[in-house]
Amino acid sequence: MHARLTTLALACAMTAPALASAAGGPLKIGILTDMSGVYAGVGGKGSVIAAEMAAADFGGKVLGRPIQIVFADHQNKADIGVGKAREWFDTQGVAMINDLTNSGVGIAVQRLGTEKKRVTINNGAGSTALTNKECGPYGVHYAYDTYALAKGTATALMKQGQGSWFFLQADYAFGQSLQNDAANIVTAMGGKVLGTVKHPLSTTDFSSYLLQAQNSGARVVGLANAGGDFVNAVKQAKEFGLKQTLVGLLVFDTDVKALGLATAQGMKFTTAYSWELNPEMEAFGKKFFAKAGFMPNMTQAGVYSSTMHYLNSVKAAGTDEADAVMKKMRAMPINDFFAKKGVIRADGRMVHDMYLVEVIKPSESKGPWDQLKLVATISGDTAFKPLSASECPLIKK
Repeated sequence: MHARLTTLALACAMTAPALASAAGGPLKIGILTDMSGVYAGVGGKGSVIAAEMAAADFGGKVLGRPIQIVFADHQNKADIGVGKAREWFDTQGVAMINDLTNSGVGIAVQRLGTEKKRVTINNGAGSTALTNKECGPYGVHYAYDTYALAKGTATALMKQGQGSWFFLQADYAFGQSLQNDAANIVTAMGGKVLGTVKHPLSTTDFSSYLLQAQNSGARVVGLANAGGDFVNAVKQAKEFGLKQTLVGLLVFDTDVKALGLATAQGMKFTTAYSWELNPEMEAFGKKFFAKAGFMPNMTQAGVYSSTMHYLNSVKAAGTDEADAVMKKMRAMPINDFFAKKGVIRADGRMVHDMYLVEVIKPSESKGPWDQLKLVATISGDTAFKPLSASECPLIKK
């Protein structure tokens, strides 16, 4: 008798999310991000605000259910991120997890999403592994990836004749992916990689790494890191008196703000979004600024856009069941301020245009967030690795 009761209790627990759905309980979206560490400015509270804006702009409800945004700090640790995601999926009825700034966390949570049949959307993570060997049927890589970032920036520098490179690389999945993608482009275009040095995440002293870069004799020092690590590396390179061309392979508007135009002027980088690029992006930027007190970067803009696309797909599917929602997400094009004719491929990559930009001079700036000018638009088909080259096991060769 006790065994039968236990079995019944377990069955009820397992169907709790479905019962909540049938009863009109909230549709929960989780923002799993870095709230306090080196990537807090990349995602952080800005990603939470972006998701809340999307929920409000959608109307606050979907299929008659209120939309609820929950969030947590993964502390840039995959075990903490997976633990929170598992708790959300198993006991809190969270239907989708977004942001996932940090590739190690993003890969681990996407694996869990495959196991649990829940949608995960990576915006802040950059590793191309997410749509290659680590791809999953419920995983979407939305805003950018290391291939697109490297393709735009490294190609532009190589065309200027800057053919010898040295890399400073964050020592984990994202840094490895970004360095590899940039190095492959450099060598494919006839350039040379003269060396690479790895640094720990959240390091505070780049002096030894910068000395190695200087001694390499390379014309370009490529920074395969992001967030606070990128900002600190650039500041210390200026203090160090580094003479080589310093290139950020992943740069956010918020990083430029942290550096200041006097330090960052002339730097070129590739981005998926900036409020300065067109009127639609500007309108979103100003609306976000009114809520947050700062302009959004491409991760935060991507969180808004992807959350809205997810909600539209839930509405179109008539359910939050992951297979049905993913079918709609892939079938429905994305046409908003973030992307035009954006499409989610079978490997989970959302393909859209990217932009090569340059940091303007202080004398050219007309306001505190007037920082960039457009150099070139890179079509999505050119920016992202072609599907034919994907190693995703979901793709039929």
